[in-house]
Amino acid sequence: MRKTRIAILASHPIQYATPFYAYLNRDPRFEVTALFCTDFSLRGAVDSGFGEVVVWNVDLLAGYNSVFLGQRARTRSLAGFWSLVCPELVFEIRSCRFDVLLIPGHQYAACLLAFLVAKIKGVSVMTRCDTQLGLRRPWLKDHVRALTVRLQYLFVDRFLAIGTANREYYRAHGVSDSRIFVAPFCVDNDRFIADSDAASQNRPTYRSKLGIYDDRPVFLFVSKLQHRKHPDDLLMAAAGLAKKGFGVHVVIAGSGPMLGELKALAASLRLSNVTFLGFVNQAELPGLYAASDVFVFPSEEEPWGLVVNEAMCAALPIVVGRSVGCVPDLLREGTNGFACTPGRPDTLEAALELLANDSSLRREMGEESRRMISKWGYEECKNGFLRAIEAFDSA
Repeated sequence: MRKTRIAILASHPIQYATPFYAYLNRDPRFEVTALFCTDFSLRGAVDSGFGEVVVWNVDLLAGYNSVFLGQRARTRSLAGFWSLVCPELVFEIRSCRFDVLLIPGHQYAACLLAFLVAKIKGVSVMTRCDTQLGLRRPWLKDHVRALTVRLQYLFVDRFLAIGTANREYYRAHGVSDSRIFVAPFCVDNDRFIADSDAASQNRPTYRSKLGIYDDRPVFLFVSKLQHRKHPDDLLMAAAGLAKKGFGVHVVIAGSGPMLGELKALAASLRLSNVTFLGFVNQAELPGLYAASDVFVFPSEEEPWGLVVNEAMCAALPIVVGRSVGCVPDLLREGTNGFACTPGRPDTLEAALELLANDSSLRREMGEESRRMISKWGYEECKNGFLRAIEAFDSA
């Protein structure tokens, strides 16, 4: 059986994405090669979102083929559209080594270049981006982008939708359902579930590392500390709960431009039950989830939110901003968690109040999170790829 040779264009090795490349490559029907524009995440460059040097402590290159696009891959950084051009793509795509090219949307010039070269060369093109209609942009930019995207989408062969909101984005830009195949946005469920279960056996140890020695629930936030993610909502909600006599702990894991502001806010609210951990790497996350009781992510302008997947693998109930891209697929209101309105701490407080003193509800919702996410993983994503590729053969 001849393998389908898939080239995946990527800005850089991403901790969420590369394990799936390896999973897909293990299938005897596929041969996967990642084309990386930069080694940004390997060499220890400053991540502007975290505001510090970030080097992931998981293997990002094992199990699949990879190509770094030219010597400049060692110096390129992620910025605007023109920060990644990568003329080396012309040689790679013209080399006749690939049957299918997957491009990650239209964020960088390299995506457009790869698309044009592939169409000229006759390589089938699929796209899989994480955007959705709920993301706001300036009026003029939004309309210009919509026109150019509609034009490009006329010539894309297949679309891989990461979820419901992303599928609606494709539809709104003129893509027919016959060209859309669901390939869920997911994390390495097997690893996160196994590691979280192992860590849960030592829950008291992980809680003690956080300075927590009682059984009060821990509300956990994990992400970059940016205004659009509203970590301040969690602090204000916790202050509201404290006034009502609810005893809780708040743990904020992440770094970014809001760190100083958040510490000042916690002090002004006289919150003594808040722990700021700073950046937490991938290998340490399962222990952090095991020490926690509720995952809180009151974000807006969020294309998806893969930290929600992680928390669900760890069997945590979730409280998520209602416009977060994963909500239509991963949140069942009142079943595995609640939605809140970003920028409205009172809505977050109301949801957290229901969970604060009800350990049975937290356990039931967490178990439902685990059941839901177990059906939203790599195998389902691979099947989406397979259906899209089979559609090429039957066309």
